[in-house]
This record gives sequence, C-alpha cells and structure tokens, in this order.
Amino acid sequence: MTRTPTVLSIAGSDSGGGAGIQADLKAFASCGVHGMTAITAVTAQSTVGVDAVQPVPPEIVVAQVKSVAADIGVDAVKIGMLGDTQTIAAVVEALDLLPASTPVVVDPVMVAESGARLLDASAVQALRQDILPRATVVTPNLPEAAVLAGAAEATDPEALARAVHALGPGAVVVTGGHRLETTDVFYDGTTLVPIAGARHEDGAAHGSGCTHSSILAAQLALGATPLQAAQIARERAAMAVRNGLRDVGAGPGPVDALNIRDRRGEAVPLP
Repeated sequence: MTRTPTVLSIAGSDSGGGAGIQADLKAFASCGVHGMTAITAVTAQSTVGVDAVQPVPPEIVVAQVKSVAADIGVDAVKIGMLGDTQTIAAVVEALDLLPASTPVVVDPVMVAESGARLLDASAVQALRQDILPRATVVTPNLPEAAVLAGAAEATDPEALARAVHALGPGAVVVTGGHRLETTDVFYDGTTLVPIAGARHEDGAAHGSGCTHSSILAAQLALGATPLQAAQIARERAAMAVRNGLRDVGAGPGPVDALNIRDRRGEAVPLP
C-alpha cells in the first residue's frame, strides 16, 4: 500500500492496559496499521476484576468517530464493548458516517474474563438487530454465540456459527478458547472452515478476544479476505497468549502482541 492503513476501535477502555482499546492499539501496531479509538466506556479495571464502569455520553462516541473519519479516514472498524442500548444507537449513527464498504469486525463483548458483565441484558436484542447486520465478521466465543443465537446450550460451534450468521453478518468466527478443542469455526454462509490452533495453558490470556478481533480487522484493512484474516488472527492471537505477561498483576496477565518481554533487554538506561 502507498499509505499507512488505518483502523478504528470503538470499544471500552481498560485501565489495567490488558484488554479493551489498550489491547486493540497494541494489536493494530503489531500488524503495521495505524490505530484510532472511539471510547464507549471507561472502566476501573485490573487483572483481577472490574471495579467500576462509566459509559461515555453517546454524543461523544459519535463525535470521536466523526473527528477521525473526517481527517484521517477509516479503512476498517473493530467494535468491542458497547455496554447499553444508548451506546449501540450511537455506534449505529457513527457507522453511518463511514463509507458503506468499510469492513466492520464485531467482538460481541458481554462478560469480562473476571466475570463482570459488560453488556446490559436489555441491550442484547439491539446488538443482534442493529449491529450484527452491519458486521463484515463477528467473532463471538462459544457462550457469546449461544446468547446471540438464543440457544439453550453452548455445545455445537458449527450450529451456533450458522445461527449467528442468520442474524445478518457477512461471516462468523466462533472462537475456540472456551472449548477443550481450541479450534475456531469460520462460516460465511457458504463455506464452513475449522481453523485449528494450539492451546497455551502456561500463557496469559487477558485481552485475547480483543486482540484476536483487532488483528482480524487490521488484516481486512490490509486487503485480506475474511477467511484469510480469520486464519492470521487465530495464529497471531495464540502467539500473543503464548508470550503473555504472566508477571503483570495478580490475576490472569495480559496478552503480549508486541513481544514486550523480549524487548526488555533492549532498554538502555539514561546516563
């Protein structure tokens, strides 16, 4: 490409730096794209839990997107934490500011790794109805896919991928992190493809879902097809878990998409 691709994250902020927009920006940088943000909520969060959540006013969410779209341009969008119906309505309004051809990756964040709820139960239908039909790719984990599909059990990823696809996105990736077999399932309405990968039990996984969806969005901005982007995202997100910073925080450490651990020795103290 003759210019730097740009990707916008519309998501919440994690004060602990492990998930949310902080993870997204690191994932974007690891792919060689310029990251931008429209913050939907500010969380007081660490590796052990979420202590507080403050939604950003809907008009400010729209204003953030409007500012970067008018000046910089947006080659792809990643949508993460939305929180409530008011924020979802604001994001729908914001997406209308972008060209209709802009790829959109939706990570349907519902519950933090610590167990804290990050999407109001009353907002699930708005997510289904107003956001998923705009998605180029949606990347639920197994429990999220079951909620979106209205399924009683989260046991069959292929069936859930088909059910979520029926809600309107171009493609679905049901991620495998919540199953013994860590295979993602890709479905675009025609092709169903398993995307296998290793499980790294000794890694650190805080922010793994955010990182996966952000890498996928970055790959779309770089010109990959949805399937190619999903395959690259599976591999690179697994590497970020494998390289995760287990010595950061008392809970599950953050993933490391930038190989921070390997760069610590490069730091040179000032005289």
